[in-house]
Amino acid sequence: MSASQWRRAMNRQPTAPVTRPRPGSAPTAANTPQPRMAAWPTLRPRHGIVLIGALLFPFVATPFFTYQVAAQSLVLGLIALSLTFLGGYGGMVSLAQMTVAGIAGYAMAVLGTSSSAAISLGWPWWVAVPFALLIAVVASALIGWLSVRTEGIYTIMITLAIGVAFYYLVLQNYSIFNGFQGLRELHPPDVFGVDWRKPVPFYFLALGCALAGYGVVKWIVRAPFGIALQGVRDNPRRMAALGYSVVAHRVAAYAFAGLLAAVGGILLAWYNGLMTPGSVGTSWLINILVVAVLGGMRHPIGAFVGAVLFVLLQTFAIDLVDRERFNLVIGGVFLAIVLCSPDGLLGLWAKARARFAPRQTMTTPTPRRQA
Repeated sequence: MSASQWRRAMNRQPTAPVTRPRPGSAPTAANTPQPRMAAWPTLRPRHGIVLIGALLFPFVATPFFTYQVAAQSLVLGLIALSLTFLGGYGGMVSLAQMTVAGIAGYAMAVLGTSSSAAISLGWPWWVAVPFALLIAVVASALIGWLSVRTEGIYTIMITLAIGVAFYYLVLQNYSIFNGFQGLRELHPPDVFGVDWRKPVPFYFLALGCALAGYGVVKWIVRAPFGIALQGVRDNPRRMAALGYSVVAHRVAAYAFAGLLAAVGGILLAWYNGLMTPGSVGTSWLINILVVAVLGGMRHPIGAFVGAVLFVLLQTFAIDLVDRERFNLVIGGVFLAIVLCSPDGLLGLWAKARARFAPRQTMTTPTPRRQA
């Protein structure tokens, strides 16, 4: 080797070896640290302010607002959160989330206690609740298994058909679901000496379940499963080529969303004190979609924001228009928000912040002269 060749070899920059990608992993440099996403989201001051406000709300509000508005918003928001998770992070819009919630509510009524002693089995709540959740999760996974091989309008139509079929099943069956009358006198049990049927205890019960559901969703979307699910949403063919099972991830997403909807369904049965076919009718299948879209499906908190607006409109729209036409007000507000912002109220808030926020001017540093 000549002297010039030896100098060129010594002056070359060493390159880090690159490993071959395995199925399900991306190629990474061997000695280069890769950025990792934190498993838990960063808590900001606004989160603490919202939490303190939610905890203090029942002590400053009337029982009507505590129970009829706030508690109902938390319950509906939890069911809508399951749809937000499927649509926002999985790209799957399902109209069967209220059906899954209804399955959990009916299972709780049949396994627990109700006015129909000949139908209800009378199990204790600590046995009936886990079984009701399990039945709803299995049903949600089956719904997902039937619908994940389709996309777009076909998924919507399949889930809508399943919801309508379940409605007519509970409407026409009297031996298990008691037909049109349904199952009544469903109340939460007395645990730790607390009557959870009262407005303030039930509000805190719904708040605890809502916070747990919101926290788990925020953790899952940042976990490897959630990141893979978002990849399946954006490009399923590429994820399948990398070794991921697209069908398995989508069915698992349906199962987890079913768990959220099931918890909300049991709370809804305790809130209304009954389960009837009207609780799982076509109107409520659409209402859950309206709630999710009103708040915005790109962030989990949008489900609860949309639920608050929906409950307020449903409660006070009757005072503005005729009782038979109050749904016209809800539809008008829904159309106005969607036309102004496809991302719902959160999208409007983001636009307002971007418009009125102070603009930052970028300055180019002046290069220093070298002596």
